[in-house]
Amino acid sequence: MESTPANELLHAFSDEMRELLNPNAVEDAKLVQKGLILYRQGMVQQLHIGDEVVSAVVQDVMPVKVRLDLDFMAMSECSCPSEGLCRHQLAVFFSAYSKVGSVSDWLTDWREPIREQKAISGWGIQTAKDLIKANGVLKPDYGRWVHSFEVSFDSLLASKKYTSPYVIPELFGIYERRIHASAPVEQEWRLLYELVGIVVSFRKLAALCERLGHDEDTVRRAYLHLFHNLMDDAEDLAVKIGVQSLPFAFDEFIEKLKDDALELLTCTSGLEYERIYLYRLLWVHFFKKKPWREEELLKIQAGLKGLQDWENPLPLMVAGVHINLLHGNDETALKLVGQFAAEEIAPYMVYWIDYLSGLKAWRRVGTVIELFLQKVKAYLEDLGGYHSCSTFARNALRSLAPYCAENDRVDLYERALLALLPYSFGEYEYLLFERGQYDRWGELQALVGLDFYDLPKDRLKVVEKERPEVLLAMLHQTAQREIDQKNRASYRLAVRHLKKLRTLYKKLKRVDDWQYFLDTLMERTKRLRAFHEECRRSKLIEG
Repeated sequence: MESTPANELLHAFSDEMRELLNPNAVEDAKLVQKGLILYRQGMVQQLHIGDEVVSAVVQDVMPVKVRLDLDFMAMSECSCPSEGLCRHQLAVFFSAYSKVGSVSDWLTDWREPIREQKAISGWGIQTAKDLIKANGVLKPDYGRWVHSFEVSFDSLLASKKYTSPYVIPELFGIYERRIHASAPVEQEWRLLYELVGIVVSFRKLAALCERLGHDEDTVRRAYLHLFHNLMDDAEDLAVKIGVQSLPFAFDEFIEKLKDDALELLTCTSGLEYERIYLYRLLWVHFFKKKPWREEELLKIQAGLKGLQDWENPLPLMVAGVHINLLHGNDETALKLVGQFAAEEIAPYMVYWIDYLSGLKAWRRVGTVIELFLQKVKAYLEDLGGYHSCSTFARNALRSLAPYCAENDRVDLYERALLALLPYSFGEYEYLLFERGQYDRWGELQALVGLDFYDLPKDRLKVVEKERPEVLLAMLHQTAQREIDQKNRASYRLAVRHLKKLRTLYKKLKRVDDWQYFLDTLMERTKRLRAFHEECRRSKLIEG
């Protein structure tokens, strides 16, 4: 078929649809099945394929109108009551796609992860038994451990080309079962073996992401949880091993594990935060000796010197800050922090605030917090996305709270609330109200743009009783916004707020101020006849 802009957009739309719908999700599978039935029963009528839009009527229980936006899928619409993607949109998509490709082939490609998962469900079982036999009698050997992890990983996850990232969790689960099945019997060696396995597995999986070309959003939706599970397991294991008296036989293993941990920082360009997090927790909980930290700083410096121009130095630089902090070289660490742009370093500083707070090293914590507050606003502006910013602000406040409580630094906590606005609004509003700082409470409401009728009624009653003048500016602002809408319904709302204003001015014994404001407002809005009519009708002004 001849290539046209509409055909190209339809193919792109089909790819987007394939990514959006997960064949392993029951709801998505049902949705596709229902859309397919409607399409195959010929229920799609009046199909029109434009350059950027596909429209049709679907004869379901009731006829519905469907409009698919080929440029922006999220802008697609259906007149049925369902929210988001519905069976009618799927039916129209299949009908339109049938003009440029095979619907059966599309379904086959979409269902591929399920087929592959069924095919691989029995992989690795015999190999695990063989590994148990082999490892059960052999002396622990770091090189052999790593080799077995890498061979097993490559045979299961890196030897084939998978069109869908949703297969990776299933394969990784089989790979992990192999590792556990071949672990040493002795408890102390088993823990170390599993920790080594986590570091190698994390590194291999991160490198695989890059090789398969999976972008950040794809990894997040399909298998980011695997990295987070590895991080959680590593922390548990590092704590368990770290509190034990380690046998001398561990020394050689730990030396090699430190090298593998350092490689986490340079093994790929993606998953920056996760790689740095795993590296840091290993050095906090497991690699605790002073000589190790001194040696690591030298390795980090050598690593930075050896980087190519196109390689990102940030992970190694953050590692340098981390090891210096662990070593007690705060001045050097904070100088290094100063070399970063705010948006680069701010997310990593929360971890150090938590770490130093755990040590109750309050003087050291205070210095890091001061530096953090200088950088956090720029980081939030760069981060974008209200949910992400709110989550970060909430975590940051939770980390700052122990220091502020221990040192009676309400002022510092309030500075943090200010720096994190608007994402800290709920907590800041509560703090100001509970402390009876109603003037500042009112200023905060105005700052975030809340209208008078958005405010909680119980709060308004208290403020009106204690500091009624605080509400004047908010009522003025809200009334003016309604007047600016220039429609009859908004004028009625504006009049309601103006009458409330009049009541407050009388309560404050400022009737002259009210009259001056009203006269000025009437003069300024004399062309708005409908607004004046509402004012007369409500007896705000004389008829």
